Formats: sequence, C-alpha cells, structure tokens
Amino acid sequence: MVHVLSSRTLLRPTDPERSRAFYGGQLALPVYREFGTGPERGTVYFLGGGFLEVSGRSEQPPAPGLELWLQVADADRAHEELVGRGVPIVRPPVREPWGLIEMWIADPDGVRIALVEVPADHPLRFRP
Repeated sequence: MVHVLSSRTLLRPTDPERSRAFYGGQLALPVYREFGTGPERGTVYFLGGGFLEVSGRSEQPPAPGLELWLQVADADRAHEELVGRGVPIVRPPVREPWGLIEMWIADPDGVRIALVEVPADHPLRFRP
C-alpha cells in the first residue's frame, strides 16, 4: 500500500495571473503557501482536505478531461456568492438523480469545477 501523507492537484495555466485572480480572488480560496517570484510564481490554495497548486505556465490549456470536485456546505449559497463575485456559472445548482446537489463553473482555461453539496439525507452522510 502507498502511504500518502498529503496531496495536491498541480495546475499549469496559460495565464498564471488570470488564474490566481480567479482562484484567489473570485473563488476566495485561502492561500496555503506561495513560492518563487515573478508572474509564474507558485501559489498553493487550500481545498478542504487537499491542495491546488497554480504554478508555472503552459502553452495549452489543461486536457478537457481534467475536472475539479469541490464539496461545499450549501450549493445555493455558493451560487449566490459566486454570482456576486462575477463568476460565470456553467450550470446552477441541481439535485442530481444520485442525490447530490451539483453546480458547475469553469476556470479561465476552461477547467470544469463541480461544487457539490451532500444533502443531510444522502447515503454519503451515513456510516454502516
């Protein structure tokens, strides 16, 4: 078994400043640490139990299959806050057939981000 001590998703945006403005400004993710200097410096954001590192630069946006899944306490409230901050909403909160409430946004490079609420009556809330 691999003993994982920590984890983070590494994101190499096409425009690092624009991505930092999105993740740190519009989403208001708290900063865990910053490193380096200049426009391609690294910023690591808290994502609940994990981290998102935005650093470096890429000529191409991330692969279309890359998506982030962020659990939130209240999807409707998150929707309201993000609309107020000018974040374009790909899809507002909807209760899915599997019982989760999901809304979708995208970062400046088109990375799809699901904000997911686990309702109180959902099986994920119960342990056998």
